[in-house]
Amino acid sequence: VDKETFEAACQKAYRKNVGSINIQGFRKGKAPRKMIEKLYGPEIFYDDAMNECIPEAYEAALAESKLEPVGQPTLGTCDVQDGEFIFTVLVPVTPEVTLKAYKGLEAEKETVRVYAKEVDEEIEKLRSRNARQVTVDRAVENGAEILLDFEGFVDGVAFEGGKGENYPLTIGSGSFIPGFEEQLIGAEAEKEVEVNVTFPEEYHSADLAGKAATFKCTVHEIKVKELPELDDDFAAEVSEFDTLDEYKADIKAKLAERKEKEAKLAKEDQVVEKAVANATMEIPEAMLKTQQNQMVQEFAQRIQAQGLSMEQYFQFTGLTAEKMMEEVKPQAEKRIQTRLVLEAIVKAENIEITDEKFNEEVAKMAEMYKMEADKLIELMGEGEKEQMKADMAVQEAVTFLLENAVEA
Repeated sequence: VDKETFEAACQKAYRKNVGSINIQGFRKGKAPRKMIEKLYGPEIFYDDAMNECIPEAYEAALAESKLEPVGQPTLGTCDVQDGEFIFTVLVPVTPEVTLKAYKGLEAEKETVRVYAKEVDEEIEKLRSRNARQVTVDRAVENGAEILLDFEGFVDGVAFEGGKGENYPLTIGSGSFIPGFEEQLIGAEAEKEVEVNVTFPEEYHSADLAGKAATFKCTVHEIKVKELPELDDDFAAEVSEFDTLDEYKADIKAKLAERKEKEAKLAKEDQVVEKAVANATMEIPEAMLKTQQNQMVQEFAQRIQAQGLSMEQYFQFTGLTAEKMMEEVKPQAEKRIQTRLVLEAIVKAENIEITDEKFNEEVAKMAEMYKMEADKLIELMGEGEKEQMKADMAVQEAVTFLLENAVEA
């Protein structure tokens, strides 16, 4: 940072701090800068001046060096020499990828078949989704939905967070501590039962981890699913077909189509994994942490959409934020490696997304969102367009690997 810029920052720091500096012979806030610097040294304003200069100088240095950080920078040495402010920043960047074999990779061919049993299973799923919840006057069974009052005790003393009223619970869902739901099977409505469990050793609450607990439980309501009859009327109600046989034939065709897509994706995964395994790279820790955080946030958004907070999820599962970060680490590393290798193949094979291909993809998106393609493009910034083209190029790289693969 040149002398003039750093001097202006020091003057700004002086104006900011002079009001809190007392010097004999001067009213508070009126001491001249030179007098303050003479008494305390010019370094008295350096910290604030540096903080003022660093963001803009850092951004300028990034632009000049054409670097794209993949994580937060780390501030290194800071020094003032002859009025100039000199500082260093350690910046995590995308690692270099060394590609090895990626053409002619072996991929197993998968024969696609649809069995009658699979069609029946799809029908049963649909019956289950269209089932009515009926309140019954019998004991709790696996799969039943109940309304539950519970209160937990450790050594006869109730503990915080261990009480709930009219809590909806599906038996067998695994929502509660292992062993809890199974002990409610056979319970009758409005009759108190005791459930004895042991909290996991790694439970999020250290006060409860590894301890035995007794829950006093009362079931207020028991509901079970009542499935519809499997006949032509059912088929007509849930589909555009008049008979059950026609509906089953349609399900079989759709299952075949889905399996074809899955088989193609499985082949893609095989060749991509082999290309990644053959490549070498060193992923910066900051890049990995960023990806881990993103995956945890994605998970949080998914469960929030289901009405559950991360705090509640941690309480029910016994997980912690730190443990979840560690659990997603292998997957995060795989995501990064895959993306970097595919981007390297894009570069090596000069894969480019033409305007025509880009417009075709935008047209598909516009149709999905039920809007005009031109309007959708107008809503996109240049950064979003470039990111979309980059994603399309990566998918083209996957197609390239598949087209150049050989059957095992």
